[in-house]
Amino acid sequence: MIKILVVDDEEGIRSYIAEVLEMEGYDVTTAADGEEAATFLAQNPYTLLITDLRMPNMGGMELLHIANTQHPDLRVIVLTAHGTVDIAVEAMKLGAFDFLQKPIKSPGELRKLVAQALAAHKQSTSSDLRSKTNNTPTSKTPDPSSATEPDLPLTYGAPAMKPVVEALQKVSRTNATVLLTGESGTGKEVTARKIHQWSPRSNGPFVAINCAALSENLLESELFGHEKGAFTGATERRQGRLEQAAGGTFFLDEIGEMKLDLQAKLLRVLQEKTFERLGGSETLQCDVRWIAATNRNLTKQVAEGLFREDLYHRLAVFPIELPPLRQRKEDIIPLAEVLLKRIAQDLGYEHLRLTEEAQSRIKSWDWPGNVRALSNALERAAILADDTTIDIDNLTPPPISEASSPSSASFPSPGQSLATMEKDAILQALQQVDGNRRKASEILGIGLRTLYDKLKKYNIQ
Repeated sequence: MIKILVVDDEEGIRSYIAEVLEMEGYDVTTAADGEEAATFLAQNPYTLLITDLRMPNMGGMELLHIANTQHPDLRVIVLTAHGTVDIAVEAMKLGAFDFLQKPIKSPGELRKLVAQALAAHKQSTSSDLRSKTNNTPTSKTPDPSSATEPDLPLTYGAPAMKPVVEALQKVSRTNATVLLTGESGTGKEVTARKIHQWSPRSNGPFVAINCAALSENLLESELFGHEKGAFTGATERRQGRLEQAAGGTFFLDEIGEMKLDLQAKLLRVLQEKTFERLGGSETLQCDVRWIAATNRNLTKQVAEGLFREDLYHRLAVFPIELPPLRQRKEDIIPLAEVLLKRIAQDLGYEHLRLTEEAQSRIKSWDWPGNVRALSNALERAAILADDTTIDIDNLTPPPISEASSPSSASFPSPGQSLATMEKDAILQALQQVDGNRRKASEILGIGLRTLYDKLKKYNIQ
């Protein structure tokens, strides 16, 4: 379970933050000042620190220094009162992930920023692990991935994928910019990697960045790099991802999440094929092949003023929409078998297999979450199974979405108890809203406290 430390000398604020995050399933510890927090940091491994800046005994800036020097993997969000944003910006230059202004506008604002910080932590630790495995210094190694989708074959013969693969093979031979669209979990990063592998640039690096995982300031620094002295804490020149990708492919995942100011800067790079590091005046050439991906409707975002039209046309030179898994049923079982091999390795099994009944069951479902949802369901089933054989009793149906047809919705199996049906309904609701308990309680039509009681009753983490 993810551990978060919340530090504020105002009991009401730290209790509010703790309550919101505990509702999301996080393990939250609170501290009244920096000294108490420093003690907790020395005793426990935390993933995220949320701290006020002005506190008695030890302030947030000193606590941030301790976090940077003693716990470099820790992500830090600083809390700042109205009128002290400049101090929070200084904290970000010293290594804080982002800041949150008090009073906090809504639980959603807090949840969103925490999710971004945790995603950035996961991306960073994955990069460090790859670097250690290759015995290569992290600072000189491109971070090749930002998403979590496994490198699977694009198709196992589904007719809906045939024109897609043909188009991909043709565009891969060129240097054209590709925009991949489709529902979440359809395999957009897997597809981007295939384009790179099939291209003349295959010997060059494949560098990916998730535009939703980083705050705007950090995303800009990650893209362009910075010069020594560009800001407080910039003690040396640092290459950005664009430099690391020279001669290869640059993948912008979740491009629809990029803020408008940064969109303008990205547009200039696409047009001029040049850029400067932050704090620098040297103009650098940008020799990359661009691939972008989104599960959002960018034309709608353009109409709403959320995405630049000129940038959209620069990215959508060759748009490809990836079909959802429900339109490529022929791929479900072969995909499941590949996924089970990886799940077996993670769980320490020699192998895992699906019974014929289980195969028929998962083929009958529509999988609104696509390959990612299929992978999650298989891992959950493998954990619930008594041995290495997964049967229908171990499977939990995916949530029903607007994309699922009514005729394909799953119904309780004969003999299911009321408790089993209730537990399945709760799991479906949680999966549909990515684990957000408040939204799940609204879908189920029950109070949040009632939902918490049932989560404990059924031991749902």
